[in-house]
Amino acid sequence: MSARDALVARFGDCEPLAADVIVAIGGDGFMLQTLHRFHTSGKPVYGMKAGAVGFLMNLLRDDEDLVARIERAQPTVLKPLAMLAHAESGATTELLAFNEVSLLRQTKQAAKIRVWVDGKVKLDELVCDGVMVATPAGSTAYNLSAHGPILPLGSQVLAITPIAAFRPRRWRGAIVRAGTEVRFEVLDHYKRPVSATADASEVRDVTEVTIRESESRTMTLLFDPEHSLEERILDEQFAP
Repeated sequence: MSARDALVARFGDCEPLAADVIVAIGGDGFMLQTLHRFHTSGKPVYGMKAGAVGFLMNLLRDDEDLVARIERAQPTVLKPLAMLAHAESGATTELLAFNEVSLLRQTKQAAKIRVWVDGKVKLDELVCDGVMVATPAGSTAYNLSAHGPILPLGSQVLAITPIAAFRPRRWRGAIVRAGTEVRFEVLDHYKRPVSATADASEVRDVTEVTIRESESRTMTLLFDPEHSLEERILDEQFAP
């Protein structure tokens, strides 16, 4: 019997939009899918780890009252990034990202990207494999793998992190206010094509990508008091 089947047998089930709380059972990838699927519903999400990675999940325990756990769970409000991507074709795509927006080269040649912050050029030419903007909740994911900073939850900042930067070689990224508009302009995009990804949704052959914190969308995650997301992000800063 699967974890979901066991919980349904004990506590019942209903359609997600009819529920008070959506319970997601899986890993962080499934949690991100759930956040994207239900971000307009206003429903809080309580995750339970049944996958390989469960940073955004609570522990899966079938020996406790799930309803009682949810009632004492603490809310964490996530503000996603809003990405507006322009492609070579002239099409524009708007997507949300709860973890990060990343730009990546599509061929063997390094990308060349101009970095704008609040309408001002901060890097005229970043030669790299890619670059990303990460939220505090996503700062321990791809951002950390690219040697970006871990951001405390509620810090009201975003991380701009290069991926394998070749020039300027010593640039390690930046931390900006959450309300900052970041724009990436892809230089020589015909010869050096670049894709943009918002969490798991990709746009190919982009020429320009604008990113800022969404002003209208939020999602609430519920965490056991002894297993809060804020505490786990803090613990990551002291991980050996």
